[in-house]
Amino acid sequence: MAVAMASWTSGLHSNRSSWTLKSSEPRFANGVLAKGSIAFQTKCFCLLQSRRLCSSTMKRIPRASSAISVQEDGINGDTDTIPTPIVIIDQDSDEDATVVEITFGDRLGALLDTMNALKNLGLNVVKANVFLDSSGKHNRFSITRADTGRKVDDPELLEAIRLTIIRNLIEYHPESSAQLAMGAAFGVVPPKQEVDVDVATHISIRDDGPDRSLLYVETADRPGLLVDLVKIITDINVAVGSGEFDTEGLLAKTKFHVSYRGKALIKPLQQVISNSLRYFLRRPTTEEASF
Repeated sequence: MAVAMASWTSGLHSNRSSWTLKSSEPRFANGVLAKGSIAFQTKCFCLLQSRRLCSSTMKRIPRASSAISVQEDGINGDTDTIPTPIVIIDQDSDEDATVVEITFGDRLGALLDTMNALKNLGLNVVKANVFLDSSGKHNRFSITRADTGRKVDDPELLEAIRLTIIRNLIEYHPESSAQLAMGAAFGVVPPKQEVDVDVATHISIRDDGPDRSLLYVETADRPGLLVDLVKIITDINVAVGSGEFDTEGLLAKTKFHVSYRGKALIKPLQQVISNSLRYFLRRPTTEEASF
């Protein structure tokens, strides 16, 4: 049973809104936002409340004698067992706010610097609490946009939130770098093993009632993945109604509720989406110099 350790709350607005990606979409390269020109639209994007996609697996690795573990609140997390870092973005458990949950065993402190970094993105942290269970300490934030007081409904901003949290996690806990795909982008130590995308990529679609289908995607994580997945789906004129995006170590696991003209996807359209995502996620990269 989870035990609440600390919490604080401020006012929330109750309106929910749909979102549209702007015509000038930020792109991600080496973990840095850059302007692009890809445009697409969708009607709404909320992350769903369902069973968690991630597990709190632990990995045993030898500790180097020179390694230093630095807590964000200054507490030393010196231990041989390095837990799997997990970041969950949840848009359904709170009607008025985006809920972010961060887990890294029992090593996380109050994460005050992470909350300040989120404020620098134009966000308000309206509630924060910490609870413990068998998988460790869970830091949970409820955040809203500072300009509207509403939950975050822009996938570009949601991806920026995800990258900001991971960047701070790596900065204050360098030992997490080797276990995160982002460690190769802006970490002190890149992952020791590279994920085979062909092996790691799993896509499935099933009906979830007459009005929508459930799309599940698991693949190797990388910067910008959330935005790219939504773009691929909406480019086929399929609406993304809700979803959950989890970062678990080197992998990204996501669920989207999708529909076509207010109905569940028929089998041929399911196959089109599956093939499109599989091609995009597994396509080989080619150096420009090779042409």
